[in-house]
Amino acid sequence: MAAVKRWLFEPVPRGRIAAFRTLVYLFVVADLTVITPWVRTHAHVPGDLYQPLLVGRILPLPTPTPLLVHAIFWILLVTSLAAATGRAPRVLGWTVFALYFEWMIIAMSYGKVDHDRFGFLVALAVLPTVGRARHGDTTRTEAGGWALRVTQIAVVCTYFLAAIAKLRFGGLDWLTSSVLARAIIRRGTDFADLIAQVPYLLIVAQFGIVAFELLSPLIFVLRDRWRHAGIGFFYTFHLFTYAAITISFAPHLVAMASFLPLEKVRPIEWLKARRGERAAAQT
Repeated sequence: MAAVKRWLFEPVPRGRIAAFRTLVYLFVVADLTVITPWVRTHAHVPGDLYQPLLVGRILPLPTPTPLLVHAIFWILLVTSLAAATGRAPRVLGWTVFALYFEWMIIAMSYGKVDHDRFGFLVALAVLPTVGRARHGDTTRTEAGGWALRVTQIAVVCTYFLAAIAKLRFGGLDWLTSSVLARAIIRRGTDFADLIAQVPYLLIVAQFGIVAFELLSPLIFVLRDRWRHAGIGFFYTFHLFTYAAITISFAPHLVAMASFLPLEKVRPIEWLKARRGERAAAQT
């Protein structure tokens, strides 16, 4: 148990938390305005078409109305921008999580449920527990380590449970089915058309996808260097997926950044250094 506790609460630099927090909250803004702006159209959908997810029935949550949808949109937009600065991390963090959670209930209660939001929702839920974190701070925090670890577990569960679902509902026949072929016919790109012309390549790809998803938990037993390479493979997998059938998994990719040493990415300091170099060159 002690080893498990050390693993779950492995300390990380506060700067990593600050960077991840900024990335997550800025993505909420991008999601609202660019990635899934269609959620706002549910404000004008008749209430009798609203079939809330189980959690929406248990709580229970209200049927979306124009006032509710637009109010959540604007409040969430403003609070996410504020939360990205790192100020009032608990108050703003919990507010963003609650509003985005309701936003996802509104989005997914009309017949379409995306599984790329799980890890991202977990990240929103655990980030407020960390407290203050400043960019560039090398002080290590166990609370931050736990928040990132829980997010990582959610990311890996997204892969592993996707494979379980494929085998549960499609059986072994899923591996040799025409799932990818149908996806390419429905939303494939020119790149996908090239792939589809190679005999048996789609079947091999389906075996590879299930194997990759089932083996994804092994990412936790790899050393740092190989773990980062493995995460690079995960991102490459999604790059090819988007190139072939235009499915981006954007929120999942943001949550997956919890594996990365984000504290090393410090754009503000880089910009200051560049400005200093330009000023020195002009004198």
